[in-house]
Amino acid sequence: MEVRASVSSSGSERSGSPEGADDWSSWIGRTETATETIATERVAALAAMLDWDEAPGKGAALPPGWHWLFFNPAVRRRELGTDGHPKRGGFLPPITLPRRMWAGGRLTYHAPLIVGAEASRRSEIVKIESKSGKSGSLTFVTVRHALSMDGQLCVEEQQDIVYRSPSPPGRLAAGEATPTRVDVSQEINPDTTLLFRYSALTFNGHRIHYDQTYALEQEGYPDLVVHGPLTATLLQGLAASAQPGRRLVKFSFCGVKPLFVDRRFWIEAAAKPEGDGELTMWARDQEGHLAMQASAQIADG
Repeated sequence: MEVRASVSSSGSERSGSPEGADDWSSWIGRTETATETIATERVAALAAMLDWDEAPGKGAALPPGWHWLFFNPAVRRRELGTDGHPKRGGFLPPITLPRRMWAGGRLTYHAPLIVGAEASRRSEIVKIESKSGKSGSLTFVTVRHALSMDGQLCVEEQQDIVYRSPSPPGRLAAGEATPTRVDVSQEINPDTTLLFRYSALTFNGHRIHYDQTYALEQEGYPDLVVHGPLTATLLQGLAASAQPGRRLVKFSFCGVKPLFVDRRFWIEAAAKPEGDGELTMWARDQEGHLAMQASAQIADG
């Protein structure tokens, strides 16, 4: 895997604001660029993980959500934080709130990324907002990504990253009900092998996905956590297969409640009666509670 990356910053360079000052404005506008080949071997590995009979080969369109295999920083071990993520600072601001996660995002697919070809990604921090709620302090960082091939914009994406205070052990958000109308449903059984392989493929070192002791004792979860991007990838695959011959052009998602290892969940969708190709989507956990809410737009072409 070869990734060529560079980082630039607009405005004056700062080490960040002290926690509580809520002024990270100097980080807005910071950019990062990277170039990487959409490697056929990596694509084949994800296809195997998802139990596909045939992987998209060289020259084929990359399925939606699979671009998250690429452009992930391969930092040195000494540059990792205690949670397994890269240490604070670098491209993203050094916010010191201990828990960080990918909360959701919005994607527009203009053209397919092609397996075996070289792609570039330009990333920009576009918004930083601090809040205080029932769960404590929260800071949201929104990053815009633009993925291109041969100068053509293929994927536009905004990612919402949240930094938050720790939760007491065993404390989880109250469950929300899922929609009652379901047009298509798929059961997922997330075992430890699935979580391990997705972490390895995306070079995701976050310990909540493989270190049970850390997940329980340090972050207050009852077990290993299913990756939010994995659930979002599965939902996009369900959307793409819901209307054969058409393609996914827009997708948005928001994590509501964690999903956990060895506890089956369902990804589901219902067509919006008022919109051609519009889908309301969600993931529900073993207790029937909403874990992720999403929407998708399918179009011809």
